Amino acid sequence: MAALILMTDDIARRQLRRERVFRDRANPLDYLQDVEVVERYRLPRPFIYQLMDVIAEDLKRTTQRSHPLPVSTQVLVTLRYLAKASFFSECGDLHGISRASVSRSIDAVTKSICSKIDNINFPTENEAIQIKQDFFKMAGFPNVLGAIDGTLISIIAPKENEPEYVCRKGFHALNIQVVADASLRFRNVVCKWPGSVHDSFMFSNSALKDHMEARDDGWLLGDSAYALKKYMMTPKLNPSTAAEQSFNAAHSRTRVVVERALGVCKSRFRCIHKSGGVLLFTPAKSVQIIMACLKLHNMCVQMRIPAEENEVLIMNQDDAHPQVPNAAVDQTGQAIRQRLIQRFN
Repeated sequence: MAALILMTDDIARRQLRRERVFRDRANPLDYLQDVEVVERYRLPRPFIYQLMDVIAEDLKRTTQRSHPLPVSTQVLVTLRYLAKASFFSECGDLHGISRASVSRSIDAVTKSICSKIDNINFPTENEAIQIKQDFFKMAGFPNVLGAIDGTLISIIAPKENEPEYVCRKGFHALNIQVVADASLRFRNVVCKWPGSVHDSFMFSNSALKDHMEARDDGWLLGDSAYALKKYMMTPKLNPSTAAEQSFNAAHSRTRVVVERALGVCKSRFRCIHKSGGVLLFTPAKSVQIIMACLKLHNMCVQMRIPAEENEVLIMNQDDAHPQVPNAAVDQTGQAIRQRLIQRFN
């Protein structure tokens, strides 16, 4: 009988409506100093407000519940994760929300950034004139439309096709192809391939290759992971003359912009750098987060937001694939490269 009474009391207590507890969700932008905002979110206050204005429509919650997550909280939580690669619990505690709300906010904000911000565009013929001039000023290399490279972004082992995501360095990753201009702005991105895919394969199966084949006003600069083509200038292997050495030096000083662009981006958004661990998402969600970081980087370039002086600029040289296997000899590409080498005599 006593046991029955205790059971009844326990059921009654469970049926009592628990009062909701709302933690403090004060907007950090209202009280943090400018330096503190950059320290916590890696972006200045005006940039964050502008970003909120662009994606606010997608983030407003249509709900009858009290205390819906404001746009500012969703954006700040996401920027905190992108900048620091923090645990969801830490991001949630800092902004007064649960881990589940952090996860939903990151998904909503990055998805909105990917859909609302369209700032990764290959240069048009009119834009190409200025871009070529900017590249030429660096080391005297003519007709450069962009510098191309691949980079590995670590992710958690996926449940499907897991072996395909193991890169040559032995960890699970996505291999991302980017083209950057002289201002460190990303002009083209291919973000879908698993880490085991070679850089040359990504390029050969991209729309960018078809675009460059149809275009005849310049070329890309790639490392030895790419095949020499009329639209792809690669360094001379085993240079034997002073002109070839000068050509390689100019090629390297010009192409380094893509490594610098990736370095600045990874420094600002540590979630995509190995120092921040790995992206703990599915490949599809990881692609969404990576694209959001690259588009935010381009916004920073357009707004002339410099990288922090105390930031370690992470170069991308260690991500280079070995020389492209079994590359067919392109006579036109060889002829163009030879003429370029003669310019450096």
